[in-house]
Amino acid sequence: MSRNLVSYGDAGFSRFLRNAFLAAAGYGTEELSRPVVGIADLSSDYNPCHRQMGELVENVKRGVLAAGGIPFVFPTTSLGESFLNPTAMLYRNMLAMETEELIRAQPMDAAVLLGGCDKTVPAQLMAAAVSDIPVILDVVGPMLTSSWRGERLGACTDCRRFWARYRAGDLNEDEIGDVEVNLASTSGTCMVMGTASTMASVTEALGMMLPGGATPPSPSGERLRHGTATGHRAVELAREPVLPRDILTAEAFENALHVLAALGGSTNAVVHLLAVARRARVALTLDDFDRVSRETPLLVDLKPSGTRYMEDFHRAGGVRVLLKSLEAVLHIDHVGVAGRPLGEQLADVAPPAGWQDVIRTTGNPLGPPGALAVLRGSLAPGGAVIKASAASPELLTHEGPALVFDSPEDAARRLADPDLDVSEDHVLVLRNAGPVAAGMPEAGSLPIPKRLAAAGVRDMVRVSDARMSGTSYGTVVLHCTPESAVGGPLGLVRDGDRVRLDVPARRVDLLVDAEELGRRRELWRAPELPVRGWRRLYAETVLPASLGADLDFL
Repeated sequence: MSRNLVSYGDAGFSRFLRNAFLAAAGYGTEELSRPVVGIADLSSDYNPCHRQMGELVENVKRGVLAAGGIPFVFPTTSLGESFLNPTAMLYRNMLAMETEELIRAQPMDAAVLLGGCDKTVPAQLMAAAVSDIPVILDVVGPMLTSSWRGERLGACTDCRRFWARYRAGDLNEDEIGDVEVNLASTSGTCMVMGTASTMASVTEALGMMLPGGATPPSPSGERLRHGTATGHRAVELAREPVLPRDILTAEAFENALHVLAALGGSTNAVVHLLAVARRARVALTLDDFDRVSRETPLLVDLKPSGTRYMEDFHRAGGVRVLLKSLEAVLHIDHVGVAGRPLGEQLADVAPPAGWQDVIRTTGNPLGPPGALAVLRGSLAPGGAVIKASAASPELLTHEGPALVFDSPEDAARRLADPDLDVSEDHVLVLRNAGPVAAGMPEAGSLPIPKRLAAAGVRDMVRVSDARMSGTSYGTVVLHCTPESAVGGPLGLVRDGDRVRLDVPARRVDLLVDAEELGRRRELWRAPELPVRGWRRLYAETVLPASLGADLDFL
């Protein structure tokens, strides 16, 4: 409790005053001599995913007390994915900086960071990477599935599927209303391999979470027991420190990339892991994602790349069994917060059991390597990303005329027009949706034009400088860099231009001759963007150099 004293110019007085206030809170001298574990609590009524976090906090506290420590719970910002305008991504760095500074400023010997919803775990990893005390993460866990008319439902891949059916006229108002109240029936994060489940899984693979923590459902006793074990381990780390900088190594990130590829994980993980790596001073690049993905087959049957849900993955053994399947290509000498080399941990884990088919072996994969692919070309000289495992195979090589939208709002308005002149061969191009222009919202998974949806079209090639939710599916090229608002090639595309996508060749190109492109560049003017105080901070901190910005993170 004598760590990080308030600066009054007299250290003795600072300790005296702190102890006086702690006495008022009921703490005695003996208690205050124990290791102090700070617990970040991200409960918020604006974050329904975290509805049962209070129970998790209490179980972490139980583990701290049982191990002879003393828990101190503190709040940080809670980023509810569907409650923040214009996008939760805008606030990721704010949470990272807030968490980093509170760990640094408050007296604690170790910290437990409890997150879950999409941007909270990446922010907490960013904060942990620069911490000078031990840090361990845990999550609220995924929701359980529900059903509608006998069909199993889960947020949010099924949210998008049923909304597409509603837009196409297959469901009426009453039916979509019934679906709405059955999609997310418990606390927890989305129960598919969206961004929350992806980041929980890669956090376990990085070694920043105790084994078995990524998958237990939010309402389960196992989730609470894992919280207790996390609190217990935090006290041990306080007594024998292992710092995040010793855990977040190049080898840890390589292990995480194998898990990401085998899961068919969220494309958002590319942005987040690059940010965490930059904080950890690890030279991770876009090429690393593509290289590892080319080597790693799809091993887990989870939506949107497969058909199952997180509770199925958990019952089949979760991340531990997946790591066992990947053992031959992993850095098994890596040591995380558990304090044991990965190889020793996996010695106690059986390979994927024959009674289940959710987790596969490399000899019997669900899909080929390349679930995530990094593209380059004249439309994305700095790189772009596609989740090939959730795309239509017949569209992975495609050429068609562009139909251009100048903003997410423009796209929403025009795509709903039943008279829009568009065919299923068109390539939908969205620009001015990157970090500088719009905060990089999850707008890249453009809906199928209403007229085509009604005719039964379910997928088209879409290209943008936006992101998309990890729960989304379709042939969607994302994160094109440089973004259009700062002069990227998307800003030069015109309706009718030919666009070619060739995922096997890792290319996305605008088929316009150099002379015409030069003329367009001379005429290009930066778009007039709304004045927002966050723009400079966000643009300078969210994009790693490998995604087109030669700027360091704060």
